Amino acid sequence: MRPLRGIALKVASVIVFIVMASLIKATASHVPAGEAVFFRSFFAIPVIVAWLVWRQELRGGLITRNPMGHVWRGVVGTLAMGLGFAGLAYLPLPEVTAIGYAAPLLTVVFAAMFLGEVVRLFRISAVALGLTGVLIVLAPRLSFDPETASIAEAFGAMLVLGGAVFAALAQVFVRKLVQTEATATIVFYFSVTATALSLVTLPFGWVWPTPGEAALLIGAGLLGGLGQILLTSSYREADASLVAPFDYASMLFALGIGYFVFHEVPGWPMLGGAALIVTAGCLIIWRERKLGLEGARQRKAMTPQG
Repeated sequence: MRPLRGIALKVASVIVFIVMASLIKATASHVPAGEAVFFRSFFAIPVIVAWLVWRQELRGGLITRNPMGHVWRGVVGTLAMGLGFAGLAYLPLPEVTAIGYAAPLLTVVFAAMFLGEVVRLFRISAVALGLTGVLIVLAPRLSFDPETASIAEAFGAMLVLGGAVFAALAQVFVRKLVQTEATATIVFYFSVTATALSLVTLPFGWVWPTPGEAALLIGAGLLGGLGQILLTSSYREADASLVAPFDYASMLFALGIGYFVFHEVPGWPMLGGAALIVTAGCLIIWRERKLGLEGARQRKAMTPQG
C-alpha cells in the first residue's frame, strides 16, 4: 500500500472528471445530453482498452460471469450520466457538483433497502444531515420566485437530482457486481453499454457538432477514460476509506472553473448546503472505516494462534 500515491491518483481523477464535466457544460446549450453521453462513453473505450493491454489484463477484463448485471448497471448508470449532463445546461457547475453529492448518501439508503445492509443510527443521522444540505441547495431553484429562480432552473435541478438517484442505484449494482467481476470488467462493459444505450436517443434531436464542439466532446470522452483509470488505480494503492474523502475536493475545482470559465458566482445557500453534504459524506466514510477496523480486529482475535 502506498497511501500518498493513492491520494495523488484520487485527486488527479477528481480534477480530470471536473474538467470533463466542464467540457460537457461548454457544449450543453447546443448538444443534446444523449449525444454527449455517446461521445463520453465511446471515446473512453480506446483509453480503457489501451490501459488493459498495458497491464496485460485485456483478456481477463473482457471475461464476465454476470452479463445481465452489466446490462442493468449500464442502464441506470447511463440514465445517471444523461440526466447529469442535461442538468449542466441549466445550472452552474458547482451547484450540479453539490447536488451530485447526494448519490453516496442515497447509496447508503438503497444498500439497506436492496442489499440488506445494516444501517444504524449514526449513518442514518449522517444521511439525514446530508439530505438536508441537498434540500438547502435545491430550495432557491424550486421556489419558483421569478427573482431567484426560473422554471428552467427548477427543471435542471430535478434533472441533476434524478441523476444522483440513478447514480446511487448504479452503485448498488456495482456492489453486487464486484462479488464476481473484476474492476476492469465493470469499467469496460459500462463504457460499451452506455455507448450502445446512448444511440437510442439518436432520433430525438442529435445535432452535427461544430469542429470546436466535437473537439470538446472527444476530449471529454478521452478524459472520462483517463479518469476511470486514475480512480481505479487510486484504490489499488490505498484503502478506500483513506482516499474516498478526496472526492469532495471536486467542489473546490468546480468553484474555480465555474467562476473563472463560466463566470458563475455561488450563493450562500449553495455553499452552506454543500458544506453540510460534505460533512455528512465524511462522517459516513469515517464510520465505515471505523467499523472496518473493528471487524478486522475481531477477525484477528478469532484466528487461532500458532
